[in-house]
Amino acid sequence: MKNRLYYGDNLEILRNREYFPDECVDLIYLDPPFNSNRNYNVLFKSESGADSEAQITAFEDTWHWGETAEATYDDLIVNAPHKVATAIEALMNLIERNQMMAYLVMMSARLVELHRVLKSTGSLYLHCDPTASHYLKIVLDTIFGVENFRSEIIWKRASAHSLGAKQWSAVHDVILMYSSSQSWCWNVAYEAYDENYLKKFYRHKDERGTYRIDNLTGGKAGGAEAYQPWRGRSPYRGRAWALPKYQRFPDWLKELLPTEPEWNKLGIHVKLDHFDEHKMIHWPKKEDGVPGLKSYLEGKPGKIAGDMWTDINYLVGSAKEKLGYPTQKPEALLERIIRASSNAGDVVLDPFCGCGTAIAAAHKLGRGWIGIDITHLSIALQKYRLQDMFELVSGADYEVIGEPATVDGARELAQDSANEGRYQFEWWALSLVRAKPVGGSAGSRKGKKGADQGIDGIINFFDEDEKGKKKPQTVVVQVKSGKVNSGQIRDLKGTVEREGAAIGVFITLEQPTQAMNKEALAAGWYESRTWGAKYRRLQILTIGDLFDGAGVEMPPQHGTHQRAARWRRGDVSEDGESQRDLI
Repeated sequence: MKNRLYYGDNLEILRNREYFPDECVDLIYLDPPFNSNRNYNVLFKSESGADSEAQITAFEDTWHWGETAEATYDDLIVNAPHKVATAIEALMNLIERNQMMAYLVMMSARLVELHRVLKSTGSLYLHCDPTASHYLKIVLDTIFGVENFRSEIIWKRASAHSLGAKQWSAVHDVILMYSSSQSWCWNVAYEAYDENYLKKFYRHKDERGTYRIDNLTGGKAGGAEAYQPWRGRSPYRGRAWALPKYQRFPDWLKELLPTEPEWNKLGIHVKLDHFDEHKMIHWPKKEDGVPGLKSYLEGKPGKIAGDMWTDINYLVGSAKEKLGYPTQKPEALLERIIRASSNAGDVVLDPFCGCGTAIAAAHKLGRGWIGIDITHLSIALQKYRLQDMFELVSGADYEVIGEPATVDGARELAQDSANEGRYQFEWWALSLVRAKPVGGSAGSRKGKKGADQGIDGIINFFDEDEKGKKKPQTVVVQVKSGKVNSGQIRDLKGTVEREGAAIGVFITLEQPTQAMNKEALAAGWYESRTWGAKYRRLQILTIGDLFDGAGVEMPPQHGTHQRAARWRRGDVSEDGESQRDLI
């Protein structure tokens, strides 16, 4: 299956059997737009406007009870499996028609489809916060089966902070893990040792390195010899001498010892002699002390990770990974999940892929991937990220399904008023020249009216000033999907002058008039000192031009969004964690 990005409503896309036949993906991670710390709307606020005591908030433009939620509820009651319909009806009686119920109804419909496309050996990880996790767990228990609940992971995403209220500071997210069946893919996950743990236990050194002292005794009998003194030392408190299983010996030690079948025939005292011969026994200074087994730190993968994750840092403003997306998760978080619940070559699906962290982590670890998002801005961010990190090119290295491929398709997008087509077209068009949107929010489907002051997007680059010093310069971009005229070019010229921009670009769906081209030519040139070249100060590009490979004529060293760092194989440790994100 080729790596793919889909633009559109994930429910419609998931229900398309040509795109997603039964049991076609190995791992699903989803982080739906729901976050109680973002004060956009209140989920328990009824549609009449009355506030509930429980102030639960979510992203702007996310879930509301309306015709779509009502229709989805009806569809679940009539067509969903009986247990799912029963659970949804019970939740409706408990919660009633409000934004929280809309959220649960819309999520339930999607989780039914996600369960269908997940392989029998696959797992699903649902990232949420404690304000909705208990409801979502009921839904997941119903769809996946209580017996397939695997873990409730607590990820510490923030440090304690004052809420100005008498309650504990909210610092964690919840990640619910469910398997598709009782036979699921699992690779043991490890986390780095805590520094205090290392100081406490790995306190000894020899020529081989740092080691801790493990017990050489066990509670189970290994024959009469196991209870007898060895080299004048007796087992601790009447216990029996014991060694780890052969499989747990370091590889270098196995090469020095007999083969496993021969080893198993030896008595415990002979085995201890072998270990002492190869300096694996720690002898205490006290004559009556009990010897211990040296366990070296080198080569150990770390301690087995539990369901409380405090070792992966949340993304602060200065983090190299941070791209400006409001709910961006650290790559190390996704790497741990993907490493534990999939193998190389498996397919990872993220149906709410946002800025593409799950996709980037999957690609790092040699997995295939599929992402779905409902905004062209998010799809654009992912395309930039894939290019910046891995030099992947849309259309060549992966497919993007749902984006316009023709001028008629672009016009259809612009005229789709039900899905905020004006803004979707604008964001999509800006992505064709890699311009950063102005007035757009990555978590929202709507732009900000009246806030752009004639600028829809910007492109930044560096040039030299009169003294030869590096100076940042700007290209301002306007996008028009309707009728165009020469007055708009004059307005763009005024915007370029007001902003002190180097170049102005006018992207239009319709063909420019002769008067528009004349106005653009009259604006003159921008001369680059660095590159010794001239570029038209005002440039008009049609969508047809962009489809034919045209682009902004400008100095080549430019940037828009914060760029993802180029990935190199050494950036991921052997256990799959991004080293820069581990404590």
